[in-house]
Amino acid sequence: MNWGVLQFPGSCDERDALNACRVADRSSGGTSRLVWHEETDLSGLDGIVVPGGFSYGDYLRAGAIARFAPAMEAVADFAAAGRPVLGICNGFQVLCESGLLPGALLTNEGMRFICRQGDLVAGESDSPFLSEMSPGEVISVPFKHQSGRFFAPPEMLERIEANGQVAFRYAEDQNPNGSLGDIAGVTNEAGNVLGLMPHPEHAVEAFAGSTDGLKIFRGPAGVAA
Repeated sequence: MNWGVLQFPGSCDERDALNACRVADRSSGGTSRLVWHEETDLSGLDGIVVPGGFSYGDYLRAGAIARFAPAMEAVADFAAAGRPVLGICNGFQVLCESGLLPGALLTNEGMRFICRQGDLVAGESDSPFLSEMSPGEVISVPFKHQSGRFFAPPEMLERIEANGQVAFRYAEDQNPNGSLGDIAGVTNEAGNVLGLMPHPEHAVEAFAGSTDGLKIFRGPAGVAA
C-alpha cells in the first residue's frame, strides 16, 4: 500500500509515521513517501497520514493554519472519494480544524504536556483502520501531547456516539487530558477518516516496547485486499 505522509513546517513525527507505513507494508513492497505541504498531486497514493508535531508552530491554535495548506485541499478530495486518511496528534487537530472530523482538541485539563505509555480500548467503529481489532481490544501506545482534550457540544457528541464514530477510548483511569467520554479517537461518518491523539507510529517495532500500532496501519490494506 502506498502511503503519503504530509510534511508541514514544524512537523516532527512525519518520518516516524513514514517508517510505520513502510514497516506495515514490508511484505508488499509499497512506495510510501513524504508529501510537502504545498503539493496537491496525490496520484498514486492509496492512503494519507497527517502526522504529529507542531504544524506552522501551532500559531493561533494547533492545526488552525495547516488546514489552509494546499495539500489539505487535496486531502479533503481524497477523503471525499472514500479513501483512508489517518490523523495522529497534531494531524487529528488539523483534521478537526478542516472539518473532516467532528469535535475539537483543547488544552489538557492539567495544562501540561504529558508523555507516557498508555492503553487504548478499540470501539465499534466500522472503519478500515480498526479492521484488525475487535471491539473492546486493548492496545498499548505512547501518549504525548498538550492539547489533546477532545470536546464536542452535547448534540454533536450524542451523534458521534450514536453513529459509532468513537474509534478509541482511553482505558479505565488512564484518561490523561480530560477528554469527554474518555474519547481518544474518532472517525468521520463514513469511517474512512480516523483521528486519534495517541501515537501508533511509535508502536510498530519491538524495541520500542509495543507493536500494537501496526494494526492501525495495516487495517486499510487488509480491507482493500
